Amino acid sequence: MKVRPLHDRVLVRRSADTEQRVGGIIIPDSAKEKPQQGTVIAAGHGKKTDAGKRVPLDITVGDRILFGTFSGQEVTLDGDPYLIMKIEEVLAVIEGPAEPRQAAIKGRAVKATKAKALPSKRTVKKRTEAKRRKRR
Repeated sequence: MKVRPLHDRVLVRRSADTEQRVGGIIIPDSAKEKPQQGTVIAAGHGKKTDAGKRVPLDITVGDRILFGTFSGQEVTLDGDPYLIMKIEEVLAVIEGPAEPRQAAIKGRAVKATKAKALPSKRTVKKRTEAKRRKRR
């Protein structure tokens, strides 16, 4: 199905959800927040001014965008969920490829890694005893 939004509206497909985990617990779908970024699938021709001239949109088809949590109207076309929103509801355009997350540690950038499980009390006790024996 071919759809073209009218005037200053855009048709957006949300980015794919990634499985969210908090402390090793999988969050159910009903509690997850929907992603606030997506890809522009179609765009209108632009808004008309009072003088009758059409102002073109800053967004083109294929742009990755950021938008607010409650932006746009959810619609389903051919079984796929989409959002139709005004251009004013778009917060930013994401340019360039997605980069890995960086974490700032002691003033330098370090790649963020997966959190490791903390050692058990038994393991910590064994390590401290081994260090004490080594010192003697």
